[in-house]
Amino acid sequence: MRILVLNAGSSSLKASVLEIGDDGRASGAGEPLAATQTAWGSDATRVVDRRATVKQTLATLWQAGVEPGTVVAAGHRVVHGGTRFVEPTLVDDAVLTEIDALSDLAPLHNAVALDTLRAQRALLPTVPPVAVFDTAFHATLSEQAYVYPLPWAWYEDWGIRRFGFHGLSVAWSVRRAAELLSRAPGELCLVIAHLGSGCSVTAVRAGRSVSTSMGMTPLEGLAMGTRAGSVDPGILLHVLRRRGLSADRLAGVLDHESGLLGISGISGDMRELSAAATGGSERARLAIDIFVRRAASGIAVAAASLPRIDGLVFTGGIGEHAADVRAQIVARLATLNLEPLVASAGSGDGLLSAPGARVAVLRVEAREDIVIAQAAARLVSG
Repeated sequence: MRILVLNAGSSSLKASVLEIGDDGRASGAGEPLAATQTAWGSDATRVVDRRATVKQTLATLWQAGVEPGTVVAAGHRVVHGGTRFVEPTLVDDAVLTEIDALSDLAPLHNAVALDTLRAQRALLPTVPPVAVFDTAFHATLSEQAYVYPLPWAWYEDWGIRRFGFHGLSVAWSVRRAAELLSRAPGELCLVIAHLGSGCSVTAVRAGRSVSTSMGMTPLEGLAMGTRAGSVDPGILLHVLRRRGLSADRLAGVLDHESGLLGISGISGDMRELSAAATGGSERARLAIDIFVRRAASGIAVAAASLPRIDGLVFTGGIGEHAADVRAQIVARLATLNLEPLVASAGSGDGLLSAPGARVAVLRVEAREDIVIAQAAARLVSG
């Protein structure tokens, strides 16, 4: 089956067509029949006409030789599924409405996914859309992991709880790490560090999420490209009460003007910051140092949820490509028995640490597209 995958993220639209065999595996070693990516900058919500991007993206895939009539389903990444969506779901008008109702909890993501879904339905009306949710992987979290230390009624009556995100990336990383280590996923205790425009760390035991850094929304946890991550809630109360910020303005600052961009004043892109730091920018260097410190702290917290660590996986744009950042993070984790990395090591999926290291450190390319395509194929094939 040929599956169109539309992965609408906070900074790009990644599109591909994959062939899924009768055995449920991606054919051709997972290589797509066609693929394209459009950068939206550090904030997709600020792109005026995202639907036009979808139209051009599809045209690029068809020009690469894929016949539209051979596509049997379109798999979409949707970041927030709440408690309602814990499985891949065929999308109709009612499902769109429910996804839209969750947009306040993932403002950088769900609105973008909705535009992509609507555009695909309009452009390819005979191709069934399937939503695959990032939050679903974390449905295995225990109460002690997802209940916040807040009044119980907030959880029971208002549904305030941790959900967790990057689940599709984590699911692929677990599968790929097991292959690289020649172990079954059920045998492994792993920490997955997805570092990109958005960043999270997840502890996985026997293939199940047991702890994750993002929370009810994708704002909690590590410092990110333009997102603040976790900060003292007293700061937020202070700026609301004393500095005249409205709730909407504060939300904009936390989502769009914080993180690497907020500290450096230059960019939320790690590549640009690395170049600026090399050129002598002290604030760019400070932004990177804070990013490294918080990522290492997040990994250490995740490790505390596991009986041991068999492997640490780096994935996502920064995790895959910023070798110096990886090395700096690992250097802070000697207490977890991680051995130093060579900053230049690693150009593909594989082991970054020395053979026989007590904790394996791996680089895994994020292949959410395969996870999405396989889920869509399973659903439409019954």
